[in-house]
Amino acid sequence: MLHAPDINPVAFAFPSFKILGHLVHIEVHWYGLMYVLGFIGLWYFASRRARRPGSGWTVDQVADAIFYGALGVILGGRIGYVLFYNLDYYMAHPPAVFEVWDGGMSFHGGLLGVITALWFFGRKHGKKLLEVTDFVAPWVPLGLGAGRIGNFINQELWGKVTTLPWGMVFRGAGPLPRQPSQLYEAALEGVVLLIILVTFSRKPRPVGSVSALFLMFYGLFRFLVEFVRMPDPQLGYLAFGWLTMGQLLSAPMIIIGAGLLVWSYRRKERAGSM
Repeated sequence: MLHAPDINPVAFAFPSFKILGHLVHIEVHWYGLMYVLGFIGLWYFASRRARRPGSGWTVDQVADAIFYGALGVILGGRIGYVLFYNLDYYMAHPPAVFEVWDGGMSFHGGLLGVITALWFFGRKHGKKLLEVTDFVAPWVPLGLGAGRIGNFINQELWGKVTTLPWGMVFRGAGPLPRQPSQLYEAALEGVVLLIILVTFSRKPRPVGSVSALFLMFYGLFRFLVEFVRMPDPQLGYLAFGWLTMGQLLSAPMIIIGAGLLVWSYRRKERAGSM
């Protein structure tokens, strides 16, 4: 039996100061830093790809796309969490909607936010949505993996009780060891998905196929990990004694991704390679 490392969720804090007579405290949380690291990694690798001859992209466009995507992640992720996971609580406590440093971000809401934001980006730069998502998708797992490490540091979203030797005791989850589901997701949604997408993207592929692969495999990995992850306490299981909100939202990703993959190969409009 292992104990999850007891890391302070606050990475560092600035000295307190007063503004208009009010004492202000500014703290930087590891959870937020993980998002920043993910965006930096995405910018670095996407910029490298943009510099290659024939990419059809400029480094400035990459920076602009990431700016749009960051807005989509933050706004969509938070709105999605409020709507999908805890609407009653936030209806009763509206100011808590803005307390993002305590966690509470929905991947599926963030995905919808990013798609919307990148659609606006594509209109601005004369690019089709699937061309944009195909370009950025291979590096998105960097942010997904980093975000799950942030969940692990916060000791949240833990798994079910287990007798496996790598089971961990998490703060606030009782004395019994649990599945470190955050690390499973970091490995699958981060490392494995990154390898799949980068490898697939090294050759020219039909437009939309990289995005399709992202949807399919993220949906599959998330659906499977949900079997060993505790459901959100305010929701519990939605049906059958095992169906979670994460699975309900991930199943359409798998179906849409599979349909998009078939559609893209039938059209055979080729995109560039990495």
